[in-house]
Amino acid sequence: MLDPSIDSLMTKINSKYTLVTVSAHRARQLRENPSLFEKTSKSKSVNYVGMALEEIESEKLTYEIRDEDETT
Repeated sequence: MLDPSIDSLMTKINSKYTLVTVSAHRARQLRENPSLFEKTSKSKSVNYVGMALEEIESEKLTYEIRDEDETT
């Protein structure tokens, strides 16, 4: 069984596409700089995607929707 479950993750982020995008971006950050992951937290996962999903579940990782006008 996947931990955290998709059902619990969908209560934090309501779009599967957004969930995948946010977790992949965070996993890439962790791979490039593993010191970004808090050593105090006890991760069940050994891979970066799992760590990112655990951060989403514990609400340590959130996202913000930006308007297109703000990016320019």
